[in-house]
Amino acid sequence: MDNIIVGIGQMGAATRPAKRITTYALGSCVAAIAFDPEARFVGLVHIALPSSSINPEKARVSPGHFADTGLPALLKYMRKLGANGNTAKYFFKLAGGASVSDPNNVFNVGQRNITAITRILKSMDMRIAASNVGERISRTVKVDVCTGRVVISSPGLPDWNL
Repeated sequence: MDNIIVGIGQMGAATRPAKRITTYALGSCVAAIAFDPEARFVGLVHIALPSSSINPEKARVSPGHFADTGLPALLKYMRKLGANGNTAKYFFKLAGGASVSDPNNVFNVGQRNITAITRILKSMDMRIAASNVGERISRTVKVDVCTGRVVISSPGLPDWNL
């Protein structure tokens, strides 16, 4: 199976059955996974921060780095690759947003990411079908494009499906 690796601030999308989309070691970052059920298309963006206002230049170069620019960029990227332009039937799954290196929640980046993504998706009339967010664990996410199955793994824990 071909594997598309998505790093921080990057995005990947595919419709071919022999593809898998993977992002590693989500801490406070959030993987937002978009599903187009009609075209059987899957896209994933690895979001690091909630708002591009802190670095508009970085958002221009790497829109996936921020929730407010990454989610619209992912949908545009999916359409460019052949996903259905009618996003009314799309749904999302979210993973990540932990407090791995901020145990006292001083910066609370993970929760701020989750809140921003949820707010943005709601404003776009997008549905969140499932999520595995928060806590104090890092996550690796693998999405099987053929089945839409999302597998989350975390060190020392059994894998689970989202």
